[in-house]
Amino acid sequence: MIGVFDSGFGGLTILRSLLSLLPDYDYMYLGDSARAPYGNRSYESVKRFTEEGMLYLMEHGCNLIIIACNTASAEALRALQNEYLVKPKVTDKKILGVIRPMVEEVSIISKSGRIGVVGTRGTIRSKSYESELRKINLGLKVYSQACPLLVPLVEEDWADKPETRMILKKYLRSLKSCNIDALILGCTHYPFLRKDFCRIMGKNVQIPDPGEIVAKSLKEYLARHPEIESKLSRNGRRFYTTTDDAERFRAVGQKFLGSQMEHVEKVDISRAQ
Repeated sequence: MIGVFDSGFGGLTILRSLLSLLPDYDYMYLGDSARAPYGNRSYESVKRFTEEGMLYLMEHGCNLIIIACNTASAEALRALQNEYLVKPKVTDKKILGVIRPMVEEVSIISKSGRIGVVGTRGTIRSKSYESELRKINLGLKVYSQACPLLVPLVEEDWADKPETRMILKKYLRSLKSCNIDALILGCTHYPFLRKDFCRIMGKNVQIPDPGEIVAKSLKEYLARHPEIESKLSRNGRRFYTTTDDAERFRAVGQKFLGSQMEHVEKVDISRAQ
């Protein structure tokens, strides 16, 4: 089974693309809504929360886990890979993030080498996108902007409000002056505002859809690693779990997923420290 972990609802935009491109696999989604958002949390908290989510998914049959949350991918993924994937009982499991697929795509589509990144404070603070981009090409110029108000606005269903567009325009003002030609949406909530991002940045700035990029990357990854793909169950089952109110998660989550959720289960993933 494929597990998808996020701090809340946003990772459902990634799952939506996975279900579209790779519908046959079984999926378990875990949204840590009780402790969302992660963007303003400390590194220690993000790592601990992500570790708890990862372990829950592993214990419930997920051989491959995608850390859909950009903040968790930026601040916890590498440490968890180094800590867990060398243990005997989990060497047959894989933990993947969303940052590498995005930087690979954007490094190709950018012609000028001037790239913008928007995300939560935690994602921008980590400089993970900047670091990964420069591993590909040291000559790339990376310009980053934290947009902390966008996640709560999207979750309150304010994506189409003029106030949200005004805030977004203010956030993007500095990036427009940098003459970038590609922009990374470094948060799973931002695809809800992608049309506004495109309108404000203009036709000369390419803004790829994160879900589509991650889904395409996973399909290619599984094709390269048949030993992993062969261990994934393919019965078309979907399991949705949250650490907060299940009914609210279902009601709001269906907007992110773009389809109905038959059942959402509230779970406890916290572990004694």
